[in-house]
Amino acid sequence: MTIVRERLEEREELLSPFATRATQTKGRLIPEEPCEIRTDFQRDRDRIVHCNAFRRIKHKTQVFIAPQGDHFVTRLTHTLEVAQIARTISRALNLNEDLTEAMALGHDMGHTPFGHIGEDELNKLHSGGFRHNHQSLRIVDKLEKEGKGLNLTWEVRQGILHHSKPRGDFLSPGLTEGMSLEAQVIRISDAVAYLNHDLLDAFRAGVLTETSIPRYIQEILGERHSQRINTMVNDIVTTSQEAMDSVGLDIAPEIKMGVDLRDAVYTLREFMFQNVYVPEDKGEEGTTARKIIVLLFGHYHQKKHLIPEDFQIRSETFDDAVKDYISGMTDQYAIRVAESVSPGIAHVFKGRTL
Repeated sequence: MTIVRERLEEREELLSPFATRATQTKGRLIPEEPCEIRTDFQRDRDRIVHCNAFRRIKHKTQVFIAPQGDHFVTRLTHTLEVAQIARTISRALNLNEDLTEAMALGHDMGHTPFGHIGEDELNKLHSGGFRHNHQSLRIVDKLEKEGKGLNLTWEVRQGILHHSKPRGDFLSPGLTEGMSLEAQVIRISDAVAYLNHDLLDAFRAGVLTETSIPRYIQEILGERHSQRINTMVNDIVTTSQEAMDSVGLDIAPEIKMGVDLRDAVYTLREFMFQNVYVPEDKGEEGTTARKIIVLLFGHYHQKKHLIPEDFQIRSETFDDAVKDYISGMTDQYAIRVAESVSPGIAHVFKGRTL
């Protein structure tokens, strides 16, 4: 049966010289015998899809908390969209799709309930701070499989860790130094996915209308959801391929956008911060979500016996155990626990389900 894996690995020799090959992996934290029918990156993808943390993101907020409607994006549907966009770009550039997909599927498993609002609040409360990309890596390294971790390859772990982007110029060359092209594809695909589906959700929620989008953005990116994604992906592929064609094998190219598209994407991203992300944070639902995180953090510190023993065993300190436990909660579970501790605190979410 080993011949199956070897055949798959031989196919990878047809990839771009800049692609990452499974046979060249830097390995796992704990060495393992190779799978007979999968490459190491395919094996990582499967481990992520079958883990508990991946299942829980179906009930975690993307932007709008416990929305009323079947078509709002959750952290899981966001993850699947990132994986689809990233695979399309990787395939077009002849990069390693299996590596790209594994990183995409695992990149957001460390998100808290209530999305970036919950992340920001836990960052204030926990003594060591909190960032969801670091927590995603912690999940695959230490928390999954009853504390054994998933033992993923170095390449997948690095892509998960470095996918996060600052506000502003997130395509600055210095921010991608040392990253594989596949990991860079994840960073840029994450932005393509969330900017477009968050915009649709803002329309659904009545926060924006299509006429709210600055005309300049529509002229560059398109007037429809499909047009905007298609424009971004085609530009990324074209510009990145030109970058790959223009350098020698001793110089690492970058995954990038053309100047005009990049400016339009930056403008759209800042528009979303000002008109969707920040207002949602400061609104009644965002404020309530912050109160819930604060309540739960204090509650579990006061009643340590309520933290499951396995979390305490896996964590270096009790503060870490509380952080790990709360960040792993779905929105629904966090709301239910908060209501049991302080009835009425989550009244704004009454009658809603994710």
